[in-house]
Amino acid sequence: MKKRIVILGGGESGTGAAKLARVKGFEVFVSDSGEIQPKYKAFLNKHLIEWEEKKHTTELILNALEVIKSPGIPDKAPIIKTIKAKGIPIISEVEFAGRYTDAVKICITGSNGKTTTTMLTYHILKKAGFNVGLAGNVGDSFALQVAEKKHDFYVIELSSFQLDGMYDFKAEIAVLMNITPDHLDRYEYKFQNYIDSKFRITQNQKEKDFFIYCSDDDVIIKELEKRDIMAQKYPFSFGKEVEQGAYVKNNNFIIKTPNSEFTMTIHELALQGRHNTYNSMAAAITSQILMIRKDLIRESLMDFQSVEHRLEPVVMVHGIEFINDSKATNVNSTWYALECMSKPVIWIVGGQDKGNDYAILMDLVKTKVKAIICLGIDNSKIRQAFEPLGKKMVDVTSMDDAVISAYRLAKKNDVILLSPCCASFDLFENFEDRGRQFKHCVREL
Repeated sequence: MKKRIVILGGGESGTGAAKLARVKGFEVFVSDSGEIQPKYKAFLNKHLIEWEEKKHTTELILNALEVIKSPGIPDKAPIIKTIKAKGIPIISEVEFAGRYTDAVKICITGSNGKTTTTMLTYHILKKAGFNVGLAGNVGDSFALQVAEKKHDFYVIELSSFQLDGMYDFKAEIAVLMNITPDHLDRYEYKFQNYIDSKFRITQNQKEKDFFIYCSDDDVIIKELEKRDIMAQKYPFSFGKEVEQGAYVKNNNFIIKTPNSEFTMTIHELALQGRHNTYNSMAAAITSQILMIRKDLIRESLMDFQSVEHRLEPVVMVHGIEFINDSKATNVNSTWYALECMSKPVIWIVGGQDKGNDYAILMDLVKTKVKAIICLGIDNSKIRQAFEPLGKKMVDVTSMDDAVISAYRLAKKNDVILLSPCCASFDLFENFEDRGRQFKHCVREL
């Protein structure tokens, strides 16, 4: 009898896992409580994979050898509790795919900056001629690529939700950008639970592996004192010199590995701003470890194109600049965005609150923001936080109204910044949908 794998979630991750399981000879069943997109239904049908949508049929799920769960499904979901009560192991798609490849896996996580760092690292490796795949939260599903492509290297962006379902998987190069409170609604509102989740990026690493991390992040440094990480450590810092790793000194960007040193000025970097310098340092350390030529690293850091929805310039209208930072779904991301601004800001904020503490934004909002557009079904928490600052505040429940209201309040040389601080699911499908609607409304002005 064939061993049975059940996959919960029929999106990019789930269908990729289904294909790999099928290739490896498993009996496969995909179950999604929502509606599966037509392109994924067609994919499952093409590969003769059974599926259901808008329900979870327990008798078709509880006979599984293992369950592969979409990262979007929380542990408190009734079907997950039922599976756990039966003692059936639940893993992530990345954990499953990792069993079937001996490629070098460069895994990147962090509360902020992980997508940009992932894309930039991939850009450098691709330019250097590596047989490399882009996976995780970006690119095609890791499992699908393992089934079809057989890359020698993978650059994988990992969220805490993906890391939670990973046990035997190992990153040969693990990158931890930062840790700030995020998704606390999924972690019993305990920050330590979220920290533990992020540090799973280092699990199973040995002395020959590498751990790259931000040594300016107090949470990471405090946590490192408690943990015995066997991998070779490569910190990066904006101010502190390091023996191996990266730092900035006199506007120079310096990367040190045991046998090499690489320098360029921060003004040459394609990605400007302090947060982007961190992203560039992490990608450059990885590239140096992989012994990519310095001239190629330099060129790649200079010609990289920014990520959509992350401080993305949209257009200038009558001297007013519009910036799409829809990917800023937590407070720390928005802190970075506001910190970069050098012109007066009309700030569009709001959405589904994830247990946000807005206190760290107060000084920046006080000095840089002239008006606040609250875009959400429930703006009470944002109002409560920022009303005492005496800024003009407007409530809206559509992107069209948000853009028009911001435009009416703006003057020449102002910036209208969409940096929501919150998840998008109250009014939008996801942060991409929110960002694209913003860009569409701006261009309709």
